[in-house]
Amino acid sequence: MKIAFIINPEAGNGKSVKKWRAFEKTIHFPYEKTVTRYPGHAIEIAESYRRRKEEWLLIGFGGDGTLREIIAGAAGSGQLIIGFIAAGSGNDFARGFQVFRNADEIVGFLNDPKFRKEDLGEFSNGQSFRFVSSSGIGFDAEISVLVNRSPMKKWLNTIRLGKLVYLIYVIKTLIRFDKFRLIVEESGTTSCYNDVWFATVNNQPYFGGGMKISPQSKTNDGLLELTVVHQISRLKLLFVFGTVFTGKHTRFKEVIQFSGNAFRLNTEKEVFRHVDGDFAGKTPKDNFVTYSISRQHWNSANTE
Repeated sequence: MKIAFIINPEAGNGKSVKKWRAFEKTIHFPYEKTVTRYPGHAIEIAESYRRRKEEWLLIGFGGDGTLREIIAGAAGSGQLIIGFIAAGSGNDFARGFQVFRNADEIVGFLNDPKFRKEDLGEFSNGQSFRFVSSSGIGFDAEISVLVNRSPMKKWLNTIRLGKLVYLIYVIKTLIRFDKFRLIVEESGTTSCYNDVWFATVNNQPYFGGGMKISPQSKTNDGLLELTVVHQISRLKLLFVFGTVFTGKHTRFKEVIQFSGNAFRLNTEKEVFRHVDGDFAGKTPKDNFVTYSISRQHWNSANTE
């Protein structure tokens, strides 16, 4: 099995480059490496390895967005196995999936290459989107967009206070966020929720840099979990956010959760949307969008 690293130099606000230079010195096996140059480039790189018709271990070196692109490009290939070294800001992927911590673990994998098939979420709205960990609409998506666009994030990361920017934007968005109505169709049942703060479709438990939003999610069970938070005061929502890190938010009556292989979601106005923390446009007004498990799976390296 051959090895290739796909490195995102922008991950972790540029810290991934320094991390890669240190990591590269510990590698004592043959490998290829490619550095991404623009959004979507990792998809193209993974697709190029698909066309080689050979067995490859593709190791992403970056954050959640980097891995999402690599997996989107590799999904459906039986010859490609995906590994990951966390070098981003949030690194939710590293909390929900197995990852390599050092070069020795990669050698251990090569000596006994085990992997498992993982689910991939997807939806289509003008263009197709795929997500590995989660896709959300509303409050959390708006925060993700604002945080990623904020010059404050880069500055705070330089003094190792990067997570503080997320809290700052939670508070700022909390004050001015305009709630919305959400219609959910699942297994022939239609439910309507008013005063919705956000809805998140999860393939694994974590989002937002370590918040355990969907405790029951499993990455290879053929199901997605939908979490809807609605009709809750701003002050109580802030309190609920404090419980998400432990998964105890599910005890609140304002938090609704579903499990299924597909959901159809409809909002009465355009609302911010994300895939694995990256901006994914806005929801269409009064039009249903179907979130489902893709027919194409991907192979994750078993690092244990």
